[in-house]
Amino acid sequence: MADRRSGPPPLWYDCRKGSQDREERANRMTGGAAALLRRPEQPRATFLELFFDLVFVFALAALSAGLLADMSWRGAFQTLVLLLALWSVWTSTAGLTDRLDPQQPVVQLLVLATMFGTLLMAAVTPEAFGEQGLFFAVAFVTTQIGRTLLAMLMLRGHTAWRAFARLLFWHCLAAVPWIAGALTHGGPRGVLWALAVAAEYVALALGLPTPRLGRAFMRGSEFAISGEHLAERYRQLFIIGLGELVLVTGLAIRDNRIGPGRIAAVVVAFATTALLWRIYIHRAGGLLAEAIGAARDPVRASILSLYAHLLMVAGIVPGAVAAELVITHPSGRTPPAWVTVILGGPALFLVGRSMFEYAVFGRVSRDRVIGVVVLAASAPAMILLPPLAVAVVPALVLASIAVSDARRAQGRPPEHSSPPR
Repeated sequence: MADRRSGPPPLWYDCRKGSQDREERANRMTGGAAALLRRPEQPRATFLELFFDLVFVFALAALSAGLLADMSWRGAFQTLVLLLALWSVWTSTAGLTDRLDPQQPVVQLLVLATMFGTLLMAAVTPEAFGEQGLFFAVAFVTTQIGRTLLAMLMLRGHTAWRAFARLLFWHCLAAVPWIAGALTHGGPRGVLWALAVAAEYVALALGLPTPRLGRAFMRGSEFAISGEHLAERYRQLFIIGLGELVLVTGLAIRDNRIGPGRIAAVVVAFATTALLWRIYIHRAGGLLAEAIGAARDPVRASILSLYAHLLMVAGIVPGAVAAELVITHPSGRTPPAWVTVILGGPALFLVGRSMFEYAVFGRVSRDRVIGVVVLAASAPAMILLPPLAVAVVPALVLASIAVSDARRAQGRPPEHSSPPR
């Protein structure tokens, strides 16, 4: 375990060091497979990974457009299912580049192929629950299974192949309801696809239990967790999400006549985006790598952080819809669905940020919980206010949390991570 008084943890943290050393001696016999593994001295994200993230700018924009087109509970449910599917692709690819060396040409081809498959999925997202359902499902299943199968074959003979064998088992299992759902319509498709994404996420939370392989937790030779690399990848994707808010704000300014109400709405939208960034990076955002290194089980710690970032990014999707609605219609009546997206996005972000804080410090600050309660409690009264006034409420809540964070940190020494046991 890392000594928290001595600074940040090792860049490359493995569980069960003695067992891993024995297996690594055996793995050296595999030659070519071992050469594909990422080296401990390569913790930083590469340009390939940054390039891959660009497709998620379009993916998040497509999800926001789909939710804007159908702001019913059905539309929200469908958007959530598709977000979970696209997030699963990003997660699997981040795990691939955390284990394999992105400088290797064959790994680059795998990532680029995944990027192309994700682009196709994102392009048909607005019609995924309509006429393009089969195309979306086939693209998703092919991307997930194809990438994982090729990675497993490249690592055959090396102990790391088991990590991809577990993923392959669950990708194949989830493929059944994905394809079955694509061949149905309406409610049954939603149920089957929700079952498919739930199976993969629950399996991940349980350590990917796989026949003959068991569970993945505490198997360091399979999952050599680079805390610095994963932390950087999570931060990059969150910034991509904030980029969607900036993009929507800019497009809404361009497409509408400028007036006092819209200028005020733009100020509120930009301030909200800046506050999301500030609250995210405050202490926990810069200590995730240390927390993963100090955790008793770094695999479990990285999974908890992954789910926290999923909730935070999920909050950005309705946030982008809210920004467009408020800038386009700053005055007038606020329908209940609009209130839900304006207040729900920041609330969902705060829930994810609370989980993130727990993953790093083993605690949850009261101001984040209070912020969620205030947003939920104020929702019924918001239908009496114009959209711009409603948007001011989450901005004020976020601002109060940012101020509270700054006051707590003032005059205190830098805090080290203390992940839960």
